[in-house]
Amino acid sequence: MEDKKTLYTVSASPHAKNPSSAAGVMLDVIIALLPAGVMGTIVFGLKALAVIGVCVASAVAFEFLYTKLMKKSVTVGDLSAVVTGLLLAYNLPVDIPLWMCLIGSFVAIVVVKQFFGGLGQNFANPAITARIVLLVSFAGSMTKFADPKLPDAVTGATPLAVLGGAEGELPTLLQMLFGVKGGCIGEVSGAALLLGALYLLARRVISWRIPVAFIGSAAIFMLIYSKGDFEYTAYELLAGGLLLGALFMATDYTTSPINKTGKLVFGIGCGVLTCVIRLYGSLPEGVSYSILLMNILTPLIEKATMPKYFGKLKKKKTKEGKAA
Repeated sequence: MEDKKTLYTVSASPHAKNPSSAAGVMLDVIIALLPAGVMGTIVFGLKALAVIGVCVASAVAFEFLYTKLMKKSVTVGDLSAVVTGLLLAYNLPVDIPLWMCLIGSFVAIVVVKQFFGGLGQNFANPAITARIVLLVSFAGSMTKFADPKLPDAVTGATPLAVLGGAEGELPTLLQMLFGVKGGCIGEVSGAALLLGALYLLARRVISWRIPVAFIGSAAIFMLIYSKGDFEYTAYELLAGGLLLGALFMATDYTTSPINKTGKLVFGIGCGVLTCVIRLYGSLPEGVSYSILLMNILTPLIEKATMPKYFGKLKKKKTKEGKAA
């Protein structure tokens, strides 16, 4: 019989090439993100639904129109555009003008995702990059946070701003956990984000390594900085977008390492950079920038942490010094 050789293709993740498989993973992520969206709507009112709806609808529309214009196969069925739209909306304040949501979706889907080849080819997280573009371009709108529309809610400056020295009252840690505070739509409720992450872990959609390394390294850094103040550390972990970033954005298949050691290095880098930016930078929040920087470093992390092949033969050198 003729000896048949099996050919393997090396490619970027996600490795589920079947559209239905990719859609299944994305559907799990959408389900996991729903509790945070529900809490965001409860905390901020129906305006939150409007921002979420515009971000998701425009993300899907931009992906559909781009693939049609470029005469490529339509990929909206894999639901990745829906996930990108949700994550973008969760990173925005509720009072942001809706036309800015359209710009964010265009940057995320067309510039960051499709210009680099579509799902599995982008070098950075689309929603994170779009948020940074909006923050740099429209700083006023992106840093104007609405007060919670709940009884007994703490109004005024966000907890992260108060921790940074701004005048205002800090919510209790219980209020921080359940979202009775100001902030972006999807980041306010730590409990809802943790619930969604537990679902993804149970479904084996994500690994524990990046979230634990991210949150753990940030906790250790803040404990050292605060000289063992556990309450201050808890506020830092629950404030801002740290949990949203660690659980749902740093774990993106395409832009994070695929091997176990690489995931740990990636998560630690995100956690440390977040703390450095928060404490020593001019910005109160550092999650988006830390994840983007680590996205860029992912190929180097992969190369440095790649497991060594067992039983690989070394090349022998001849007398002339050339490999045989």
